[in-house]
Amino acid sequence: RSGRLRRWYELMVENKDELARIVTAESGKPLKEAHGEILYSASFLEWFAEEARRVYGDVIPASAKDRRILALKQPVGVAAVITPWNFPSAMITRKVGAALAAGCTVVVKPAEDTPLSALALGELANHAGIPAGVYNVVPCSRQQAPAVGEVLCTDPLVAKISFTGSTATGKILLKHAAGTVKRVSMELGGHAPFIVFDSADVDRAVAGALASKYRNSGQTCVCTNRFLVQKGIHDIFVEKFAKAIEKELHVGNGFDAKTTQGPLINEKAVEKVERHINDAVSQGASIVTGGKRHKLGKNFFEPTLLSNVTTKMLCAQEETFGPLAPVIKFETEAEAIAIANATNVGLAGYFYSQDPAQIWRVAEQLEVGMVGVNEGIISSVESPFGGIKESGLGREGSKYGIDEYLEIKYVCFGGL
Repeated sequence: RSGRLRRWYELMVENKDELARIVTAESGKPLKEAHGEILYSASFLEWFAEEARRVYGDVIPASAKDRRILALKQPVGVAAVITPWNFPSAMITRKVGAALAAGCTVVVKPAEDTPLSALALGELANHAGIPAGVYNVVPCSRQQAPAVGEVLCTDPLVAKISFTGSTATGKILLKHAAGTVKRVSMELGGHAPFIVFDSADVDRAVAGALASKYRNSGQTCVCTNRFLVQKGIHDIFVEKFAKAIEKELHVGNGFDAKTTQGPLINEKAVEKVERHINDAVSQGASIVTGGKRHKLGKNFFEPTLLSNVTTKMLCAQEETFGPLAPVIKFETEAEAIAIANATNVGLAGYFYSQDPAQIWRVAEQLEVGMVGVNEGIISSVESPFGGIKESGLGREGSKYGIDEYLEIKYVCFGGL
């Protein structure tokens, strides 16, 4: 298994340009970002090719002299993998790499908007020597997606469900999976806060904000959704952030080398961004830059920055999943933490500070599964990815990721 996963990784790297073009063509992601995703995606196959060799059990000291106790780790069985459109390659390999390394077979249902990346991975899996029936892809239309999801979650032959997507859809799948008590991993929605304290390095905070908010046009589950900026640094942060947005972000076709912001995935996504902006402005928020559909039309939207935002506005209460950065002013650390934690989800959170004591306090108090301290991009293959509250169950990547696809069997040898 390790050798074939390694070969799959090598083929992904050899074909990275073609795979990146597929991602850009079906999702609109800028080509530079798509290249980054493919290398990130491939890294999970490399990582789990190595982890496949380290599925260790235990020999446990027994209290009785004539017994020996063993703990074995065994694959759970068939894993159904349901993935989103925003990372159509990486969200597959992060799950499938772990599953195959553990010894499971997989059935992948890719997002309706982006099935081609999953099929391309399947072609390379065949060339890598992954046996037929081990990596399976079931594309479907948007209309058929609920029915296909239900079958995967209720079929008794499926032992494990791994899903990345919205919290609302995750709850539906959990209900389906409960009937046969399946193992589940859920990587669901976020509402990430990005806190900038008075002690922060403003320029570093602006650079981190730009990366955290506008990667993939704001369409990632760990994108910042709410900026909380302390009173003493607020005005200069907003000014520098606006200048950075206007200077460094370029909306356009994903295949254009200058493009940093591609289109949103569909009209519904554009309408949600508009709804959040209109709601905020109607309650007193100010548009600092952007604020409307881009002149390119269709699903293109201007990177937008709002100030004078309050916690009562929709953009401070819901995940926007688009290029909208609302800034809320706060006065005290306790106030910022209260605002950041006042949500039913907890995937990622970020903050900028140069006060060591404050860094420890805030990192421990933020109710999220992942914290970026003076850093706006935190995902890596070595790190455990996942959330708390209604942001999900389980962890992906890292040394912990393979455990999601393993059962522990206790064996007691007696009469020795």
